[in-house]
Amino acid sequence: MSDRLFFISLGLAAAALIAFSLVWPQGLGDRSPAPFGQPPAQRTPAMQAAMKRERDHANQQMQASEAAKAKTVKAAPTELPK
Repeated sequence: MSDRLFFISLGLAAAALIAFSLVWPQGLGDRSPAPFGQPPAQRTPAMQAAMKRERDHANQQMQASEAAKAKTVKAAPTELPK
């Protein structure tokens, strides 16, 4: 393949990728500009409620774990017997 054909096709491929990146959603839940894409699932009320339930449950587990750890540390002797 000649260099001229290769570099022209490489430039066209790069331009196509740049154009594609302008309409691709960025991050979780961001929507592509119209007319592309669907409403992101992370923005629906049902998904927001499910994510909140998961976050609250994880926070409760973390607090319970920290409370159990603090209880264990209080029960342990701080000094060795003589």
